[in-house]
This record gives sequence, C-alpha cells and structure tokens, in this order.
Amino acid sequence: MFLFFIEIFFLNIYVKLKEVLDIKLFKTKKSPNNKDLYNDRIPQGSYLIIDEKGQKLGIFNRTEALKLSEEKEIDIVIVNADSNPMVARLMDYQKHRYNQQKKNRETKKKAQVSVLKEIRLSPTINTHDLNTKLKQVHKFLKQGNKVKISMRFRGRMINNYKLGETVLKQIIQDLTSVAQIENPLKLQGNQFTAVLTPSK
Repeated sequence: MFLFFIEIFFLNIYVKLKEVLDIKLFKTKKSPNNKDLYNDRIPQGSYLIIDEKGQKLGIFNRTEALKLSEEKEIDIVIVNADSNPMVARLMDYQKHRYNQQKKNRETKKKAQVSVLKEIRLSPTINTHDLNTKLKQVHKFLKQGNKVKISMRFRGRMINNYKLGETVLKQIIQDLTSVAQIENPLKLQGNQFTAVLTPSK
C-alpha cells in the first residue's frame, strides 16, 4: 500500500513537470509569417481558393485544398490568414517570393532620402584635381544623391567667368549619362552653380 502511494506521488510530479515543459515549449515556438504559410504549412480551417487566373473556386477545407494543389501541380499560398474563411491562392511560391522580395527592395530604395552633396571647383583647378572631383560626383550620383556643383570667382578672376562657364558646361555635358539637370547652370554674384540629380 505504501509503495502504491509512492508511485502515485511520483506520477503526479511527472505529470506536473510534463505540463510545465509543454507550456514552455509552446510559448517559445515561433509561428511562421503569413507569407510562409504554403502547401503543407497551411493550418487546419476553411479556405476560399483562388486559381492562377484570379477566379474563385469555392470554399475548401485543408485536405481538399492540398489535394487540389497536388492535382494541379502548383503551390497553394495563404494570402489572407485573418479573414474567415482564409484566402489562399494557387501560384508558383518561389516566383511569388521572388516578386515580393523585389517589390520590398524597390520600396526600400524609393524610401531612401536623397541628400544634396556639394562639389566646389576653383577656376584654376588642374586636370588631376578635376578628375578627382568628377569621380566624387559619380560616386554621389550612384548613391542616389543630388549634387550641387559650384565655382567661386575671387577678386579679378570674375573678369574671366566665361572661361569658368565653359569648363562647367563641359563637366555637366560629360555627366549627362548618369545625371539629369535639376537646376541649370547660373551665375549668382561671383559664383556659378548647377544642381544635378541621378538619372532614373
């Protein structure tokens, strides 16, 4: 009799311990994202199935939905898990995932804030320094930034502004393959300025 109570005691401890472990495992288990709910990953429930052409095929349970997917030799992907019934679509999952990733990259790219960078040139700049400045302009434009090119004339140098204007026009012309002119070249006081934006 004593041994019987001992067995019951340890059995209760085992059951309680198992319940605690099961709860912890359940809590730490991560649910897949909606975009990952496809094929055998779709949960039990009712589904409104839409085919590849966008036509509604009706309401199916999980078993029927998977069977339909297998018969048509195409993936079944949940596109709305919050509705009742859930909405699933017959499609190529890998292609769908690729398009989603591409769309996310494009959205992220458009969301990037364009910064106005400035490159200052001297009317007496030598060829080596000019090439270095041009490389900087190319770098800024490729990063998606706008570039303000400026040339300041000091003292009597303003009398030779035509020469500086010619140099700047040539620079802008050389950049037309990677840039568009947002603000055309103009002389304000003793300084020429122009703003370029990356080509689309």
